Amino acid sequence: MKVYPIETGNFKLDGGAMFGVVPKVIWQKTNPSDVNNLIDMSLRCMLIENGNSLILIDNGTGQKQPEKFFSYYFPFGDHDLDGSLKKYGFHRNDITDVFLTHLHFDHCGGSIQWNKDRTGYEPAFKNARFWSNQDHWHWATHPNPREKASFLKENINPIESSGQLNHMLIPDSGYLKNSPLGFDVLFVNGHTDKQMIPHINYQDKMLVFMADLLPTVGHIPLPYVMGYDTRPLITMDEKATFLNTAADQGYYLFFEHDAQHEVCTLKHTEKGVRLDQTFRFDEIFK
Repeated sequence: MKVYPIETGNFKLDGGAMFGVVPKVIWQKTNPSDVNNLIDMSLRCMLIENGNSLILIDNGTGQKQPEKFFSYYFPFGDHDLDGSLKKYGFHRNDITDVFLTHLHFDHCGGSIQWNKDRTGYEPAFKNARFWSNQDHWHWATHPNPREKASFLKENINPIESSGQLNHMLIPDSGYLKNSPLGFDVLFVNGHTDKQMIPHINYQDKMLVFMADLLPTVGHIPLPYVMGYDTRPLITMDEKATFLNTAADQGYYLFFEHDAQHEVCTLKHTEKGVRLDQTFRFDEIFK
């Protein structure tokens, strides 16, 4: 097995929304904002090469949305999906599986692109199977008013109509061991219903793709919960369980949205679980 970080771009979000009830004077110490209160965010995905499988976990916002849409999120930087794949010798047509942690636009928007004459949509990974889970798919395709703006029909419906969609069943325990893709999956419900958090055994370490359970290192303290989370008290409980396990067992946390930090470890302190060390991915995994 070989794992690669895939940078698909950067964008900005309101710092207050990202930290909920936590005052700016506190959160700006770890996530400094600009004059418009916006903080830098990454769209960092993960590629897993495992035998004949090439698995992409999430895929960023994509490029099909209109200019007005992107003007709300201030994309910046030179990263893009195709360039990042090319860096490691791959093309999007090589992808065999696309695993979507959840269906918010910044995690699945790259799944679908315009067709050649821009009369409709088509999968951006023509040879891939797409993986979601039944409960979250239903949640996303019948959205509540709060999340409706994040579940875009043009990102979701064409996946199903393409015939390339697979569903993963959800175990009663909330944890799926030995998924068909070769890694374990934790299901969490605070941010959105049945978000999936991959746990990958890699180079004798547990590497966890954090998605939106833990967006940045600034969100490690328990009360630091995004305003975007639909069930913030459940997020706190899920974080508490996960962070204690991660600190106990020495997990390496891979960040999708932290623009400054790719990977971190955790430690127990008198104030609870806190940041231990941060790393570039290639410092730890050769």
